[in-house]
Amino acid sequence: MTFRSTSLNNKSDGGFILRWSVLYIAVIICSFLSLGVGRISIPSGTLVSIFLSKLNLAVSDWDPALETVALNVRLPRVVLAVLVGGALSVSGVSYQTLFKNPMVSPAILGVSAGAGFGAALAMINSASWWQIQMLAFISGLIAVLGAYLIAWIFGRQELTALVLAGVIVSSLFGALLSILKLLADTDSALPSIVFWLMGSLSRGSNRDVFIMLPALSVSLGILFLFRYQINALSAGEDVAATLGVNVRLIKSLVILAATLMTVVSVTICGIVGWVGLVVPHLCRLIVGASYPRLLAVSFGVGGLCLLLIDDLVRGLPTAELPLGVLTSLVGAPIFVFLLSRVRKGWL
Repeated sequence: MTFRSTSLNNKSDGGFILRWSVLYIAVIICSFLSLGVGRISIPSGTLVSIFLSKLNLAVSDWDPALETVALNVRLPRVVLAVLVGGALSVSGVSYQTLFKNPMVSPAILGVSAGAGFGAALAMINSASWWQIQMLAFISGLIAVLGAYLIAWIFGRQELTALVLAGVIVSSLFGALLSILKLLADTDSALPSIVFWLMGSLSRGSNRDVFIMLPALSVSLGILFLFRYQINALSAGEDVAATLGVNVRLIKSLVILAATLMTVVSVTICGIVGWVGLVVPHLCRLIVGASYPRLLAVSFGVGGLCLLLIDDLVRGLPTAELPLGVLTSLVGAPIFVFLLSRVRKGWL
């Protein structure tokens, strides 16, 4: 059976497409302007000249250090901010739609706790940066697989059992992480562990961008391909099954795609909270509860939000704050505001 969203085939399509276009144009403009934000400020005119020079349309008459900062230091970080913010937002939207729960976040199945344990284990063994990322990635996947296995054994893959299994796995890896903190060297390993757990894009590189892009493309492709089935699933498993949806397959695909985006994001920048929880609610206020529309909008809104927050982090005159600290400071009051706007439920 072919699923179509009737809300996407009415006269409001034009308005939605216009808002969607404006959103992603804003993301592009803000990304460009963000290249000039930091302790070394780069004027917009200089940024334009730098990019034009790469097309042989301008003559280099600026400090070469500015070009290095803009293209080699800030450009990967800006791209990663958009990709990570978008990935966490889409993951949050997908999980909340699947579980029909407004309090679900990308960390629901224990991926953040698992990745944190893996990163800490690597740090206390003086591993290199890529080894830290690799172990965080593997440990995050193990945590999610453990939650899925527990739910499959004891709950027959019911969503409630899966959520409870995620809580169990998160608690387990949280306890193991606490043990590692106690064992870590207080002069070197422990500060690194604490800073990683609070999230940061300061070590983002082109290699991280090339790691992020394939995982993000595959995940978004899966969610886009089955967007109407996922939308039907939001009405309930019985209703979706009546409409011909393979419920077990769609549930597995959503969990697979959302988990892949989350674990790669956490591996690259550490634990960044609130983005995957708050942005989906913000998007529902903008475009409603239709999953196809949420999927189209949430990536741009999440990427823009995390980009602006990272700009604040880089623009501070003092020491750079961890990204997760600022997302929590900004996300908590916004979430309270969004809750105050909810009167008739969230779906």
